Amino acid sequence: MKVSGTSGVGSAKGPGKARPAGGDGFRLPEPAAPAGPAQVARASALGGVMSVDALLALQDVGGPTERRRRAVGRAGRILDILDEVKLGMLSGEVSHDDLERLSAAVRDQRQSVDDERLSGVLDEIEVRAAVELAKLERANSAS
Repeated sequence: MKVSGTSGVGSAKGPGKARPAGGDGFRLPEPAAPAGPAQVARASALGGVMSVDALLALQDVGGPTERRRRAVGRAGRILDILDEVKLGMLSGEVSHDDLERLSAAVRDQRQSVDDERLSGVLDEIEVRAAVELAKLERANSAS
């Protein structure tokens, strides 16, 4: 495309003829009476239809497959940490950080547990982690 001039789109014309006052031209509406308290309250109630918390909660809601996927992920994380703790205990070098991570993972999982047997297993894991942490702290304070 080649631009060959600086001429505008169209020529500007002067002001057009004024329309008669009684015609069907554009008119501004007459100012309405000031809004009463009922009208103001009604308008302000429309402002906050849905809060941010409600939107976040809607995003969090997943179907049964989504909840199961998350639960399996958390359980896998607990099993991985348990494996690290087991290897540490067998080698005699259990890590304080691994035990803390295990306790935190069990606390996170406990929020979504409805099964009594699974809750019992989580209780046992949490107690064992607390015992091992106490042993480590006692050994460190004796040194």
